[in-house]
Amino acid sequence: MATFLYKLGRLAFRRRRFVALIWVALLAVAGVGMATASTATSSSFSIPGTEAQRAFDLLEQRNPGISADGATARVVFKAPEGEKVTAPANKGEITGIVKELRSGSDQIASVADPFQTRAVSQNGSTAYISVSYEVSSMELTKKTTDALKDAAEDAQNSGMKVEVGGDALQVMPQTGTAEVIGVAIAAVVLFITFGSLVAAGLSLLTAIVGVAIGVATITALANVLDLGSTTATLATMIGLAVGIDYALFIVSRYRAELAEGREGEEAAGRAVGTAGSAVVFAGLTVIIALVGLSVVNIPMLTKMGLAAAGTVAIAVLIALTLVPAALGFAGKRVMGRKARKAAEAENSPDAKPNMGTRWARFVLRKPVWVMLAGVLGLGVIAVPAASLEMGLPDDGAQPKSTTQRQAYDMLSDGFGPGFNGPLLVVVDTANSSDGKAAAARVSEEIESIGVSAVTPAAFNKAGDTATITVIPKDRPSSVETENVVHSIRDSGADITSDTGAEVLVTGATAMNIDFSQKMNDALLPYLALVVGLAFLLLMLVFRSILVPLKAALGFLLSVVAALGAVVAVFQWGWLGSLFGVEQTGPIMSLMPIFMVGVVFGLAMDYEVFLVTRMREAYVHGESPGQAIVTGFKHGARVVTAAAVIMMAVFAGFIGSAEQMVKMIGFSLAVAVLFDAFVVRMAIVPAVLALLGKRAWWLPRWLDRALPDVDVEGEKLRKRLIDEPRAEQGPGEGGDGQRELARV
Repeated sequence: MATFLYKLGRLAFRRRRFVALIWVALLAVAGVGMATASTATSSSFSIPGTEAQRAFDLLEQRNPGISADGATARVVFKAPEGEKVTAPANKGEITGIVKELRSGSDQIASVADPFQTRAVSQNGSTAYISVSYEVSSMELTKKTTDALKDAAEDAQNSGMKVEVGGDALQVMPQTGTAEVIGVAIAAVVLFITFGSLVAAGLSLLTAIVGVAIGVATITALANVLDLGSTTATLATMIGLAVGIDYALFIVSRYRAELAEGREGEEAAGRAVGTAGSAVVFAGLTVIIALVGLSVVNIPMLTKMGLAAAGTVAIAVLIALTLVPAALGFAGKRVMGRKARKAAEAENSPDAKPNMGTRWARFVLRKPVWVMLAGVLGLGVIAVPAASLEMGLPDDGAQPKSTTQRQAYDMLSDGFGPGFNGPLLVVVDTANSSDGKAAAARVSEEIESIGVSAVTPAAFNKAGDTATITVIPKDRPSSVETENVVHSIRDSGADITSDTGAEVLVTGATAMNIDFSQKMNDALLPYLALVVGLAFLLLMLVFRSILVPLKAALGFLLSVVAALGAVVAVFQWGWLGSLFGVEQTGPIMSLMPIFMVGVVFGLAMDYEVFLVTRMREAYVHGESPGQAIVTGFKHGARVVTAAAVIMMAVFAGFIGSAEQMVKMIGFSLAVAVLFDAFVVRMAIVPAVLALLGKRAWWLPRWLDRALPDVDVEGEKLRKRLIDEPRAEQGPGEGGDGQRELARV
């Protein structure tokens, strides 16, 4: 592989105008496709195989008019102090708002008058209008949401406090600011790392080109493939992260080759032949992690993973072709004056060891203490992860300044917390001899469980399906509400055996519970798949069993520690005010799998970048200890810069008002901090120092069975030495020996 990539790097450098033209053309085609594609209205969300989804599907078939999976809104009214909503003036205002809402949009399924549905609190201070829509929240038009907002604003003039809850006003978090901040910090870190505006700008530019092509393609195909806006967001975040990493690694190696006296084309070939091999395998680990999301069997998540994986593949191709082509345009300007002087000083015999070298030597002197400090430190931070509770955030997790949160609090005060998360019980009586009796028994069983309210069963026109609304006593995301759902489902099994009627629990709260359970069930298979495939891939790269095993175990340690930090901040509330956490509660159920997918890919990037240089030095004759020092001398600065950039990109999301986005930003930033600086920079060299030559051991039979991909460039090294010898003839090997020393 190294030989092929060496030739590819030289070709891209030599034919740089042609290569640049190809990528510009691809960017233009993707841009035209994005500009001409129809705007994506939504991405359908379904959770195959869950009870909540089966209930939705049944209602869609038997009673489509109910729009069970459509968006909902609650316009909540609170009378001024000393007044009641039932007062003539207030009642007239609310009735007028009901009429305004009914005529405000053709996407309305129903608008319930609170005075007819008894949606007035016992003390008369609070009332709410329930609004149901025929489509999901992601499919609502701007006209529909504007009509809802206008109705609420009109009601404010009456003197009552009016807020709107539900998912109808749900909007996708805006992340543009965070991305700009991340790119700005990345530019600063790259400039500090390289000491050259040209090198920093080149790395950023090529990464942005790759992300632009990937996101434009996703946007162009959004309608055809039913992709949501979150798909492009994830692809942007991951694509930008790995794109900068890969360009950084190639440019760094190119500068090192220039510093050793090689000409531009040769330096580009060697950079792509050596660092490019690491990029290919690092990219493959990220792609495995993202494609592996399909094992969860949630279509939306599968599409997000595949789209992000495609963006990573583009980033790898950009690094192998466009980056060396751009280096051809930049030439030696990527060094900068200060950088050239620093490189000359570093390569001189009496040069002072850099920070990476000094740290590696320290670890070699105290490997046991460094390893224990790292493992125990992360172990302590990981302790809260044992108390992890998963769920999906509701309006109670919104900032207190939002209308959704205020409506949530008003409903809790007026009616009880359970009114924010009603359950919808569906009774399929098609196989029952007495459907009404079966539905009545279901209502009795639910009342015996202990809930706030149970509405009478409402049958469809055919009389074979009934719906019952259940109001729990506690808030939607509480453990008590989850227990109510399980209790109804447990009692439904007995009812089915006695009457033939099937009982299904659905609604947003039940859907969230099923989603969390599905995430929980998929976590171990996903881990096994991703870590197993990556283990095989890394064994192929490093020709070792213990190095991949150490990489996988170190990753698991960093992820569990990051989960512990997330639980401590967002579930327990430790340091919550520092990060703007207004409401503690369950951790988003998507978080563990999402963290594994994203962080695993980035962690393996750092592992491959750092350890391949050690492997290269070891294969070329250095002792195990000296190989560690060499790897850190050349790789520590690059890995540190890459990790700081990623932390900056992810930390930018912590400032979001959305709890979900804040949690994602915090978890990824902390996970990168733990993995890059504790695991890769401390535990990894300590373990390698303790293992010595055993770290690179591979059974002979396995060595023969595995294909030789030549990641460390041994075949390339021999080829570059043999070619000068062939040209010089016998007895003229001096230059070849000097070439060997440089390689």
